[in-house]
Amino acid sequence: MPTDPFTTAAAEFERAMLRNIKGLDYFTTAGPTLGATPKDVLVERGTMRLYHYRPRVDDVYRVPILLVMATTNRGYIFDMVPGQSLVEYLLDAGFDVFMLDWEAPRPDERRLRLQDYVLDFIPSAVARVQAETGESDVSVVGYCFGGVLSLLWAALEGDGVLANLVTFTTPVDFSKMEMFQAWADRRFFDVDRLVDTFGNCPGDYLYTAFDMLRPGTRVAGNIRLVDQLHDDAFVKSFRMFDRWAADILPLAGEYFRETTHALMWENRLNEGTMTVAGRQIDLSRIISPFLHVAAEHDHIVPTPASAPLLGMVGSRDKEEVMLKGGHVSLVAGGNAIRRLWPKLVTWLGSRST
Repeated sequence: MPTDPFTTAAAEFERAMLRNIKGLDYFTTAGPTLGATPKDVLVERGTMRLYHYRPRVDDVYRVPILLVMATTNRGYIFDMVPGQSLVEYLLDAGFDVFMLDWEAPRPDERRLRLQDYVLDFIPSAVARVQAETGESDVSVVGYCFGGVLSLLWAALEGDGVLANLVTFTTPVDFSKMEMFQAWADRRFFDVDRLVDTFGNCPGDYLYTAFDMLRPGTRVAGNIRLVDQLHDDAFVKSFRMFDRWAADILPLAGEYFRETTHALMWENRLNEGTMTVAGRQIDLSRIISPFLHVAAEHDHIVPTPASAPLLGMVGSRDKEEVMLKGGHVSLVAGGNAIRRLWPKLVTWLGSRST
């Protein structure tokens, strides 16, 4: 039977009114509280933060986990809200969870270099985890460029300390990050002038670079938000991810200069010529169990950029998993809850006793 036009019109009017009411609520209220899983701040030094999450179960795996966040973003992507928190999921599975997170570098931290992250911040965090737990070995889980830093540290100093290494969407062949290569083309992008002028690389500059990878996404997302304002679950999810995506950190100037030259322009990690503080990086020296997880539809780290990684690492016990999803949905949200999180818990659980 054909639909009564008056019934249809009434339903559309009701939906429009609800959308208007919810729209007013959207602009007059704060979004959900993110990163609220109870934790203790163990280290607060300059740009570095080390958190220890309080246990939620009595029986805990012997080997603790250190999450290493990318330096461009804040770590609450691992801890969004109850029920959508990887940290909470790991705690409930019986892991002792720590996280190395970052704050915006101060102006006087402009001279921080790659070696400060690889040979100071990560080792300091690992040593504190060892002191807190009384365990000599630690599992390290790095996300995006946090994975790059974890690889560099593991290749230089992981032997005898690293129980397991996990990386998510971590690039090693930077020539395959085609859009970033376009933005950072040395013919047009003067990284030295930028750093010499600003000191630290502004967060707004990085935000624009990420946004331009898919320039229509933000507009399309806002249009969809307007259409779905009546759906509380959709609005809650949108606010969480939109806030995190916009919360981009500046980068220490010399660190940004160095990574642009060594990785984006010279592709040294993939070429086997990468050094940190004069020490040669050889990923084949990593022999701990290794898991890399790539996202099938990752627009930030395309799969060809991480494809050589498994062959470069020297571990006998190593695995790469390709999961559906994008760079962010791989680690957070419904897709991650169904796919990545159970895989991570199963893989680490069998190697953490």
